[in-house]
Amino acid sequence: MSDNKYRVCVVGLGSMGMGAARSCVKAGLATYGADLNPAACQALKEAGAEAAGADARAFASELDAVLLLVVNAAQCRAVLFGPEGLAAKLRPGTGIMVSATISAEDSRAIAAELAPMGLLMLDAPVSGGAAKAAAGEMTVMAAGPRAAFDQLRPVLDAVAGKVYEIGEEIGLGATVKIIHQLLAGVHIAAGAEAMALAARAGIPLDTMYEVVTNAAGNSWMFENRMKHVVDGDYTPHSAVDIFVKDLRLVTETALSLNFPLPLASTAYTMFANASNAGFGREDDAAVIKTFAGISLPGVKEK
Repeated sequence: MSDNKYRVCVVGLGSMGMGAARSCVKAGLATYGADLNPAACQALKEAGAEAAGADARAFASELDAVLLLVVNAAQCRAVLFGPEGLAAKLRPGTGIMVSATISAEDSRAIAAELAPMGLLMLDAPVSGGAAKAAAGEMTVMAAGPRAAFDQLRPVLDAVAGKVYEIGEEIGLGATVKIIHQLLAGVHIAAGAEAMALAARAGIPLDTMYEVVTNAAGNSWMFENRMKHVVDGDYTPHSAVDIFVKDLRLVTETALSLNFPLPLASTAYTMFANASNAGFGREDDAAVIKTFAGISLPGVKEK
């Protein structure tokens, strides 16, 4: 292109992806978007994107970078290598930032397929939620060759408040994110258990929430997710099924290392029970709904 602008496509325009894409626009990058949701694509175009649609191959040859913010490894592979895959349409030297939460093994396998095409992969999971994504302040846990960091630096600068360069070995970033998700999942599960106990004891949940968030028992996940319980609002920002997937990755990682994780295993069972009970697509705070004998704001008793 004659304007010499750096061009990036964000694939996956959910709550995190949309925020990241808007941050790229704000940073002055020529931004493209790809998502199966036409409304999300239209919203990004209205925010200043060059183009957005279900099929990114139309502008793949113009790109300097691709940021994958999809749900899992299967979606990453479909985007890159499926029948409508982007990888074959990208120019050699294009940077691919894989920011889905996936296993280290999957991360290494994707990098191995991209390398013969001359494509530079950064194993770069993210955290921070929709608000941090929208503000361009996500935390990025990245691993990969120096050339990949260099190629993707404009994207990292646009979307991240902090970038932790874990090392050059693909899979290290994925492993750090999986360990992080152990804490996140356990904190949500523990918060739900505490609020369920408060409900059983007849303590007003808004009072319990105020006490904890101003005392030593607080955590970011408690403060963020248990507010959803207090409000009775389970609109999914991160769904129960996401933590079923992520905590499965945690337990599988531990099994591969022959390492016990009693708290993470219990949290996984709690989320799996919530999914099995029909709450899988609700906000992950809905794990509290599996506790019997309590009344919750906005939840009808069965």
